[in-house]
This record gives sequence, C-alpha cells and structure tokens, in this order.
Amino acid sequence: MAKIIVADDEMLIRRLVCDFLIKEGHTPLEAADGKRAVDLFRQNPDTALIIMDIMMPELDGWEATREIRKHSAVPIMLLSARSQDFDQLTGFESGADDYVTKPFSPAVLMKRVEALLRRTGNGYVPAADELWGLSVNKDAHEVKVYGEAVSLTLKEYSILIKLLGFVGRVYSREQLLDDVWGFDYDGDIRTVDSHVARLRTKLGDWGTKHLHTVYGVGYKIEE
Repeated sequence: MAKIIVADDEMLIRRLVCDFLIKEGHTPLEAADGKRAVDLFRQNPDTALIIMDIMMPELDGWEATREIRKHSAVPIMLLSARSQDFDQLTGFESGADDYVTKPFSPAVLMKRVEALLRRTGNGYVPAADELWGLSVNKDAHEVKVYGEAVSLTLKEYSILIKLLGFVGRVYSREQLLDDVWGFDYDGDIRTVDSHVARLRTKLGDWGTKHLHTVYGVGYKIEE
C-alpha cells in the first residue's frame, strides 16, 4: 500500500520493523545510516513515511530529518532507546511528526504507523504529479485529465487527493467522512457515495477506469 523507509543501524530492529510492515501490505526500503536514508528518499520521492532511529552513523536521525525537511513534508517517525524530554523536543524541533521509545511493541508501532499515515491524509503526492493521464497540482488545487482541466468542489477534490495518496488501498466511507468532513459531522454517511459518484462522472473515462467501488467496504483507485 505505502512505500516506507526504515533507517536503523541495528539490523535486527530494522528487519523486525520491515517484516511487520510487509505483513501490513507496505513496501519497506532499508537504510543502515542517516545518509543512506536521505539518499533513499531522494531516489524514492513517492515515499509515504520514514521511520528512523536517532543514534545512527553518518547522519543521526535529527540531522537526517532536518535535511529531508529542506525539501519535503513527508511524515517522519523517530525511534530512540532514550526517553528524555530533551531528545523528544529535539526530534520535534527538527521536524519529526512522531517519536517512539525503544523497546516498543511491533503491533503498537504498526498502529502508530497507520495513524500517522491516516493523519497526514494523502501520504506524499508531489505538487504536480501524473497518474495514468490524471495530473494534480496541489499548490494550485488544479486537476487535469488527459490535459483538460476538471472543475471539482472542495469536497470532491479532497476525496480524490485522499484516494490518490495510497493507490490500491480501500478507504471506507467512515474514513472518508471523518477525514474530509470531520469527526464532528453528524450528517448522512451516504453523502460520501453521492460525492464519489459526482467525482467519478467529472473524471469521465479516467474515473470509470480507475475509481472503483468495493461493495460493502468503500472506494479505491487502482490501475
């Protein structure tokens, strides 16, 4: 579902996290030091999340986070065997989104991974990206299909960006309602269906081919 970089100089920790990510359907990329993590991200700009240990050779987790933050807002989770407030504050000040203390439960770590991916909404979609003829310019809030501009409402645009964040992942109506309308929305959940239907129509052939309903579950975008 999501491409995730795992950077830790302890091979056993790195492999443990990667194995659990694979079980959850993600694609992990391994790095044994901070410099390699930065290089991996540059080579894989579609990375949805970076999980990094703090104490690593070449560049530590704080330095690597600062370097990545110069170019991207990709979610970053820092790992550390130390729980001092100073370490956590330094982590957040460097630009990290979450901080996990070792030792940790792999199952709980996966829950925090999913929560962070969900909270950041659309993973990492470049400012102007193209997918099978559909292009999105997030800075300008513009969507084009085969070069033709498509006029979307804010809700339709938000749904599209959410689904594009993780191609192939099914989002339930409840997830879309919470993330697009907000947790305090008390209207009919079927409003999600009507908005997706209008979105699919506006996207034309692209919507018919790639925006799919998973009956009884929700919606997804796939090739």
